[in-house]
Amino acid sequence: MTAPSRAARLRAKLPAIARRARRWLLLVLAVLVVGPFVLILPLNVVQPATTMVLLRRAVQRTIAGKTPRYPRREIVSRNAISPHLRRAVLASEDDRFYLHWGFDIAEIQNALERARRGRRLRGASTITQQVAKNLFLWEGRSFVRKGYEAYLTLVLELCLPKDRILDLYLNLAEWGDGVFGAEMAARTHFKKSARALTRDEAALLAAVLPSPVRWSPHGAVATRRSALIVEKMRYAAPRS
Repeated sequence: MTAPSRAARLRAKLPAIARRARRWLLLVLAVLVVGPFVLILPLNVVQPATTMVLLRRAVQRTIAGKTPRYPRREIVSRNAISPHLRRAVLASEDDRFYLHWGFDIAEIQNALERARRGRRLRGASTITQQVAKNLFLWEGRSFVRKGYEAYLTLVLELCLPKDRILDLYLNLAEWGDGVFGAEMAARTHFKKSARALTRDEAALLAAVLPSPVRWSPHGAVATRRSALIVEKMRYAAPRS
């Protein structure tokens, strides 16, 4: 009898290889689906030790030779942040935050309409989506990333109350080069605690959130944008 050919031996192994690949695929899918619940549920009572954005900025600062290498961040409780800043951030970033389940359909439609009229397509990310991106995701605009962002957004909305999602956002948002969180932002830009921020100071901080590294709260862009934010702040954020 002749020894089996190499091709025949490979064909004999294919079913085992396929079973092994299927097991690994199911394991990866289970981690991607169940993992976010395991990571997000504890955020009801604790702040995340770090985020993907913080780690990315730490690498960038290390490469650039900046110090401190790890961005500055000080976590504070809800009552240590001025209500003015909570309202200003909602007015600037997601005024219908309490009305949706992580996706602002009205704002998405407005963005698409602006693009249809020839204007630049502007992002319509909600605060929950921004929390999902900051906590877990890599940079990029692929369909895979956007799809997983949508799933993480839903998990956040299912696992955490709205006020807690906003707490997380205020403690992890970027407010300048190496400056993260409301407390560090207030101390860096206004030499006071986040609790002591005035309405106008809160509006200036909220005004730079779309581009916190490029814009300063004391610059012309922030001054112009903050005037609109202050006007929206005169009214409570809609909840029903």
